[in-house]
Amino acid sequence: MKDLSPVTGFSKFSKEGKIDFLAEHLITAGDAEMIKSFWHENSELQKTLDEFSENTITNFPLPFGLVPNLKINEKLYCVPMVIEESSVVAACANSAKFWLNRGGYTTEVLGSTKIGHVHFQMDTTYETLNSFFTGHKDRILNSTIEMTKNMDSRGGGIKSLKLIDKTASLENYFQLELEVETCDAMGANFINSLLEHIGKYFGELLEESNYQNSNSYEVIMAILSNYTPNCIVRSQVSCSVDELNDPSLGMSGVEFAKRLKTAVDIARVDTYRATTHNKGIFNGIDSVILATGNDFRAVEACGHTYAARDGQYRGLTKCSIENKIFTLWLDLPLAVGTVGGLTKLHPLSKLSLEILQNPSANRLMEIVASVGLAQNFGALRSLVTTGIQKGHMKMHLMNILNQLGASETECILAKKFFEKETVSFNGVRDFISRVREN
Repeated sequence: MKDLSPVTGFSKFSKEGKIDFLAEHLITAGDAEMIKSFWHENSELQKTLDEFSENTITNFPLPFGLVPNLKINEKLYCVPMVIEESSVVAACANSAKFWLNRGGYTTEVLGSTKIGHVHFQMDTTYETLNSFFTGHKDRILNSTIEMTKNMDSRGGGIKSLKLIDKTASLENYFQLELEVETCDAMGANFINSLLEHIGKYFGELLEESNYQNSNSYEVIMAILSNYTPNCIVRSQVSCSVDELNDPSLGMSGVEFAKRLKTAVDIARVDTYRATTHNKGIFNGIDSVILATGNDFRAVEACGHTYAARDGQYRGLTKCSIENKIFTLWLDLPLAVGTVGGLTKLHPLSKLSLEILQNPSANRLMEIVASVGLAQNFGALRSLVTTGIQKGHMKMHLMNILNQLGASETECILAKKFFEKETVSFNGVRDFISRVREN
């Protein structure tokens, strides 16, 4: 292979040309053929997939799994999950089954507005600028009527517009803060278009009115925020501690409830544990977000910001035991959409929404949050009873066997052997070696 040197016009190469570039510099001819083997046989569909991103050369498959029996507000759902970690879907399915006859998951959307800002600098005082803003606020809002009329007709649109003084943090720094309801759309492009218009129009009003130092007005950027503390959903499970009695726990329901609550409390006060605690929650959340064509990076960024909103990073779930009633709940800021973006363009995202019975954005929020809570319960249940590795490594057994090139017969023998043994790579390797020697 040759050393890499700068390449020009790479984005203009054909897909085959990009693969040829890789074959010349970085990969083997066999790898190049393997890349092509992942192309979809439907050329029109492949063209659609290629256009989702830039410089695409192939598709990167991930497992598409299902979690049945997730009962939310007395309604059953079969939830699609896209994730490569084998234990996640199994843990979520087990949690769904556990709570199926214990009341299921109860959810409520506590708010659904998103937020964005025009970030600008201006050599003025907040008091005088706010007086001007207040006097011209109606004109600013009226200037957006054509842009928002379709959203308004669906019950959405602009909910508030404020001037925010940030000069204590940065010299001459102000914000125009916009709150928007986007209904079933995630609404990022809609909000950004509104913000860019408002930022420009506000500057025109300043100039038109000969506002002192209007020439110092400078929009730095106009952009929605992925932090949406007013777009929030709650999911919870609750039952008497006696109903938690289950032979699989290896302890009484009372002891299990106390241990699980303590584990949740630890994640509320210890940042190291909180990070892993929340990662487990997002194992479930991200997989549904991916399956439905939503933006898991935005959802994660928002959730982690929310977890640190009081200055310390904390676990996102809470737990209580009061009057012998056990309750575990999750409050989560969550901005998702069921129209626009990839939700209708990607055939599997469209299918996922069909499997979920074509939910509204609010209903999808409830489903996603419930999966996150189910994932958290499943992880904590393992941690405070048998330990995380017993179930986790058993789910990884097939990955290890595939890595070792085990035959079908060897896989059957290994599954039976490791039903009562701890799974580890070395242990599986040694077992396969013994089988082959015999």
